[in-house]
Amino acid sequence: MLGSVRSRLIETLAGRADEIPAWITALGDGDDEGFFGPGSASWTVHGGMPTLVAGVRALLLQALHPGALAGVRDFSRYREDPLGRLAGTIRWIHTVTFGSREQAIAGSQMVRSMHTRVAGTYRDGHGALRPYAANDPELASWVHLAFTDSFLAAHLRWGAPIPGGGDAYVAEWATAGELMGVEDPPRSMTQLRAQLEAFTDAGELRGGPDVDEIVRFIRRPPLSRMLRPSYPVLFRAAVSTLTPAHRELLGFHSAPVGRMLPLDFATGAVLKGAGALLGNTTQAELAARRRLSRLAGDPARD
Repeated sequence: MLGSVRSRLIETLAGRADEIPAWITALGDGDDEGFFGPGSASWTVHGGMPTLVAGVRALLLQALHPGALAGVRDFSRYREDPLGRLAGTIRWIHTVTFGSREQAIAGSQMVRSMHTRVAGTYRDGHGALRPYAANDPELASWVHLAFTDSFLAAHLRWGAPIPGGGDAYVAEWATAGELMGVEDPPRSMTQLRAQLEAFTDAGELRGGPDVDEIVRFIRRPPLSRMLRPSYPVLFRAAVSTLTPAHRELLGFHSAPVGRMLPLDFATGAVLKGAGALLGNTTQAELAARRRLSRLAGDPARD
């Protein structure tokens, strides 16, 4: 039974469960140490189980920008292949976090190249018709902010201490933003909050029927039957970490404010169980450590 649950969880996150994907194995073959490393804030956050909450939260938050939502609605195959889209996002995150600099740059360029065809028009938060393109600095900035804020919020709530604290994570992950064409990504928690609030204050975000539709999908994604019992806990955990303003736009009018001990306990139990199934060190990190050992001339650890 546990083996079946583990297989379904790995398949959901990596796209397949029968073998380690080739792109993960390749992270051991790079020729430099990468942008980060062991003991970094990024390794700590992206290697932890709270990423399961963070991913859900990031999708919800990103949907509040009508330009970002239009790109998902018009071009993404999230309904036909939601797990494939998830696996692709995880691949980029882990490549930038654990890969060599060359691999991180190449992986980001590949994503940006795919985004060149994502363009169209949308109604902005003020009702005006505007053009959008996935690589536009404004949209790239919003996606980066939503990602950074979500992974940080989830880890601060349920993860281990971050080396250097939240400011170190925001500063490090600004590198990923720059690789994706973000202009002036935040480099501290204060800057992160200010840039998020600027989108809200400018009226760039909105709810509505399109947002409601994608929220319904995120609330009940087509997961394996074995994974469904634990997912509502992760979803509620993600919602609980959003700001009141963002919850209101997403339609969660009665969502909890602040910590709720029963929810925190349940979420911690689900994340602990996931760690027991997956192992508390990701395959991407293990591959990165093999690369670092090889570059350091430690054949015993190759």
